[in-house]
Amino acid sequence: MTKTILIAALFHETHSFVEQGTFLSDFSIRRGAELLARRGDASTIDGFLEVADEEEWTVIPVNDYHAAPAGPVDHAVFVQFTNELLTALRQSLASGPLDGIWLSLHGAHVTTQSVDVEGDLLRMIRAVPGAENLPIFGVFDLHANFTELMSEGANCLVAYRENPHTDSRDMAVLSARLLARSLAEGVLPRMYTRNAPVMWAPPGTGTADRPMKDLEALARQIEGEGNGIWVANVIGGYSFSDVPSAGVAFSVATTGSTEDAMDALDRLERLAIDLRELGQPPEWDLDEAVLEIKSKSDTGGPYLIVEPSDNIGGGAPGDDTAVLRAFLRHGITNAAVAIADAEAVAGLATAQPGEKVKLTIGGKGSALGAGPLEVEGIFLRRSDGKYVLEDRNSHIVASRGVNIDMGPSAVIEVAGVTILLSSDRMAPADLGQLRSQGIIPETLKAFGIKAAVQHRRAYDKIMRGSYTVSTPGPCTSKITTLPYKRLRPNVFPFDA
Repeated sequence: MTKTILIAALFHETHSFVEQGTFLSDFSIRRGAELLARRGDASTIDGFLEVADEEEWTVIPVNDYHAAPAGPVDHAVFVQFTNELLTALRQSLASGPLDGIWLSLHGAHVTTQSVDVEGDLLRMIRAVPGAENLPIFGVFDLHANFTELMSEGANCLVAYRENPHTDSRDMAVLSARLLARSLAEGVLPRMYTRNAPVMWAPPGTGTADRPMKDLEALARQIEGEGNGIWVANVIGGYSFSDVPSAGVAFSVATTGSTEDAMDALDRLERLAIDLRELGQPPEWDLDEAVLEIKSKSDTGGPYLIVEPSDNIGGGAPGDDTAVLRAFLRHGITNAAVAIADAEAVAGLATAQPGEKVKLTIGGKGSALGAGPLEVEGIFLRRSDGKYVLEDRNSHIVASRGVNIDMGPSAVIEVAGVTILLSSDRMAPADLGQLRSQGIIPETLKAFGIKAAVQHRRAYDKIMRGSYTVSTPGPCTSKITTLPYKRLRPNVFPFDA
């Protein structure tokens, strides 16, 4: 018989230490048939729908809330989301058999009243009469802060396994196929979790590097050993959420014994502790990195100045001027930076190509950075900021899909440095961002990257070299300098 599956999505990575909050107006919201229209857009929803079509499931699409990483979310947004979801759930249970629920989540979502949004969501679903034993499956971000409440509320949540997140759709497909397996076999896995006494800043969570590479390899080994374990998740954690569960975690979904599940978690935790120092990669002094780039030849692709402290994908404002200042200070030309500054874009609304312009850019989003910079340059062009991802497995495709909108945008040139100004923040995870604005990244000598890891898939293939630099900012890799209030005790590197 045809199975009926209810689906919903809630996606926000919440930075506890930035000034700007996140409100309903910041969310992109889809409801009902708009979720079904995501077929073909390479999102996690699209991945689920592929399996639903294969299985000939009847899909009840409820809602899909997504906002870019930023500060704590107004709790009213969560109330609205859950009211819609729980109303649909009750109606579905009342009108006929409901066979399961599939969710696309982030896992590091914090509101003004909840430090465990995903756990609270699952608890609320389970409290609906008739939903106590429904299969709940789903997919979530590798940078989640996983909790016991999440583990208790779900049967099987599957984490992305790659960072950059090139496999988000693939993991959605896997989670949906595991749901199909559960329905076909008539068995329900249960989840177990372990929060390790380790926290790494985002640059330490790239899966091409140790320690994450080693941990993912062990997780695949554990899955291959049988013992009833359907999936073993390595969770890098999100270090900028001030919550008790922040940091590295592991979870398994299993139909096997508790003892085997605990053994798997023990092995993963021990390895994380053994390799904890590797999760703190070194960073360059900004001026030293720029001067080294200046000494290089000018052909063969760009050198990257990677600035994790202004990591857009981590919730930073993406408008810091430190790297731009360094390029100008040391006379680097044929370079480029991207800065999110809607006010500066608006100030160029009447400028004509070739016109000399004077304006103040950047430095508005965080008091921790280098501050606004007044520049004089040449206006080159403007656009609506819309483009299509060149890479359908881009880091940012999971919730956004392939059609990207960074808002009205403008390009200016200052002393040989090309500056892309966008109205909305956009993580540098796809080369289409620059090319759509007339900037050819392969021809640059240097490019400033506001990211930690997510840029690698796009830029590693064209770069000549990369320098991760230490600058002040809200996504600093020096996490021991952040004012945590809720973090559990005895976590490395706070307690070495």
